[in-house]
Amino acid sequence: MESQEFRRFGKEVIDLIADYIENVRDRNVLPSVEPGYLLKMLPEEAPEQPEHWHDVVKDVHNTILPGLTHWQSPQFHAFYPAGHSYASILGSMLNDGLSIIGLSWKASPVCTELEVITMNWFGKLLGLPEEFLNCSPGPGGGVIQGSASESTLIALLVAKDKTIRRLNIVDHIDDEDEIKPKLVAYTSDQCNSSVEKAGLLGSMKIKLLKTDANGRLRGETLKKAIEEDKAMGLIPCFVTATLGTTATCAFDPLYELGPICNRENVWLHVDAAYAGPVFMCPEYRHLMKGIEYVSSIVTNPHKWMLVNFDCSAMWLKDGRDIKRAFDVKRIYLDDTENNLNIPDYRHWQIPLGRRFRSLKLWTVMRIHGAEGLRKHIRSQISLALHFAKLVGADDRFLIEPEPSMGLVCFRLKDGDKTTQQLLENLTRKKKIFMVAGLYRTRYVIRFVVCSALTTKEDVEYSWDVIKIETDLMYTNLIHTLPQIKTMDEILSREMYEKLQ
Repeated sequence: MESQEFRRFGKEVIDLIADYIENVRDRNVLPSVEPGYLLKMLPEEAPEQPEHWHDVVKDVHNTILPGLTHWQSPQFHAFYPAGHSYASILGSMLNDGLSIIGLSWKASPVCTELEVITMNWFGKLLGLPEEFLNCSPGPGGGVIQGSASESTLIALLVAKDKTIRRLNIVDHIDDEDEIKPKLVAYTSDQCNSSVEKAGLLGSMKIKLLKTDANGRLRGETLKKAIEEDKAMGLIPCFVTATLGTTATCAFDPLYELGPICNRENVWLHVDAAYAGPVFMCPEYRHLMKGIEYVSSIVTNPHKWMLVNFDCSAMWLKDGRDIKRAFDVKRIYLDDTENNLNIPDYRHWQIPLGRRFRSLKLWTVMRIHGAEGLRKHIRSQISLALHFAKLVGADDRFLIEPEPSMGLVCFRLKDGDKTTQQLLENLTRKKKIFMVAGLYRTRYVIRFVVCSALTTKEDVEYSWDVIKIETDLMYTNLIHTLPQIKTMDEILSREMYEKLQ
């Protein structure tokens, strides 16, 4: 493709993206396709001859877009946000266009140094202790990973290496094969699935500890588990605490867990994948009380901070631990020019190659500013509280637990089966998308304010969909009103008034 063609087609792609974002509100949030639909539409073999870009774009419209679940739709309320902004898109375009691989400082100095700068900016905005930053006199620092899943696995592997080294030195246990099977990790029964997966990949037993009535892992529970395991000859090694659990957005008390981990020489990792950016707002920082006890922490700008996937921010109190665990030397990777204590990030991650992820984080932080990012987070929390107010006014529903950040969990008073049926009915009609969770063994529907495009009117639209579907389910109006053929008809204000 020649340069002039690239410019022309590039503009066409930008227009396509902008049109998609501007009109995503008008699409059903879930696609109307069956498993295997694309396998039937596209050829079984790659094209032998070059094809024209216009044919590619045509297929994007005809085959790709129809199979999308629209994560940026204001009616997408499932899981947690997928960060998104024009500033991030432009930063990603720069990243792809410059096409560098920052496997060492020399491989592209700006890739390393901009990451140091942006991670310091971000860490300061969150109010992290200085020892976690690259600008501190200590060995701590931040690094951008691909996901919180990677960060948790990395933390577990580093904790494993550090524990083995300590036992070699302190207890003179030289047989690693004797140590490894005894290592044990702990987390709560509300942890993200990625924590359990880290245990599988890192070959370490993970114990899911029972949480309190509010979904939090308490210090006494952890202390008891550690004491019991030590009595059986096991070696406590790693704990993952969660600030913002997946099901209910609960916050584990670090001030209880931290002193126990420090006393027992156990690595304390914090998964704050969704809720972490809220600490940019000083009024929420009490939720990370005890952060000074932590060994590592991760949060995802690609969830709540307007940064497109993938961009996961991880900080370690002591970067020497990760270098000791992951350092593999090769002559072609020698970086003797780097003598300013600038991190060699190939030691801070699993792959050798590195994307220039800091570029999109940098563009977002500059274009929106700290105040703009705080405004976005506070706005989404406000929208969630507005939804909770609407639900609370309907005596058929219960909200439990209390709303947390941008998440509201609710259920029908009639019980789990009725609540599950409501969610299935809503999902089948594709107008809004939510997923289920468990709270005190009860089936709840999770409503999350996800899209950066969401407005108060969008929240009220989603509530109208939920309320009307509930009306239909209870009264079987769908059978007695044959004139109602589509959800769009039901949602017209005139028809809505008739249904009342």
